[in-house]
Amino acid sequence: MAVIQTKQLAKEYGKIRALKGVSLDVQPGEIFGLLGQNGAGKTTLIKVLLGVISASDGEASVLGQPAGATAVRRRIGYLPEDHRFPDYHTAASLLDFYGALLDVPGRVRRKRIPEVLELVGLKGRMHSKIRSYSKGMKQHVGLAQAIFHDPDLIFLDEPTDGVDPVGRREIREMITRLKQEGKTIFVNSHLLGEVEMICDRVAILQRGELIRIGDIASLTRQQGTYHLGLAEGDSLPLDELRQLGYEIQSLGGQRWEVLLNGSLSIDPLVSLLVQRGLRLRHLVEKRQTLEDLFIATVDAAEPGVDDYRTPRRQGERSRNIRHSEDYR
Repeated sequence: MAVIQTKQLAKEYGKIRALKGVSLDVQPGEIFGLLGQNGAGKTTLIKVLLGVISASDGEASVLGQPAGATAVRRRIGYLPEDHRFPDYHTAASLLDFYGALLDVPGRVRRKRIPEVLELVGLKGRMHSKIRSYSKGMKQHVGLAQAIFHDPDLIFLDEPTDGVDPVGRREIREMITRLKQEGKTIFVNSHLLGEVEMICDRVAILQRGELIRIGDIASLTRQQGTYHLGLAEGDSLPLDELRQLGYEIQSLGGQRWEVLLNGSLSIDPLVSLLVQRGLRLRHLVEKRQTLEDLFIATVDAAEPGVDDYRTPRRQGERSRNIRHSEDYR
């Protein structure tokens, strides 16, 4: 049974259609990434799944119950973007407070607090005031409160936002450990490199519509283009391969890029190399980055809109999707 499932989910704010018939599913134990620009509908979708707002139409279920059901909320952890914790708390007192709100028994809270803070790397500062914490430490506290009550499903909204490279790596490792424990994790992030490293599947929202969904390997595979390498001393029979319809470009040394045209497959090329007694050392289908996929997908959905590669006005700085605030 899917942990999250939506069917033709729609949400309208007056004349604004924030979600337009979104259908997706998230399976148990996977890390699922939600991508999209500002205004794409990401926050609206998360709010519907959390039960903060109601859908205008369609269906949404979480952990086998209608989204927002009271019994389900206790099984969900949530790290919001731009969270603000009372800075007079320490990490320990904050977790104790939130644990009490969730009816976690006192003896369980006392046992869990040092365990969870050790997991997020804050045990040594557990009695320091949050006002003394760095941005990265505050993000770790946010993760601690999201997982403190041992939820089955965890929503993470920009979990590595404002965190330095070391901190981002620690958070990725933490998320991976949670997956290994059987948790299902729903990640919303504009840092596409981070998403690519940890997510099993991703969905791309554009103006309230789901325009792409799938696993990372399949989505980033650049079909029809291969990188090929031969052993030292072997020569690629370029003329024969080009007569077969392959486009080939040297990458230097003993490596080439092979482009398949039409319905041509890579198999005849491999067969020819074997017949010639050539030693194939490398053959892999070329991949694009998740960032490349995102930009190409959004451009295809709305040609000429939000061109990320050139400034709109003279003097306007080109935007980089990894760092721009526009993609939260």
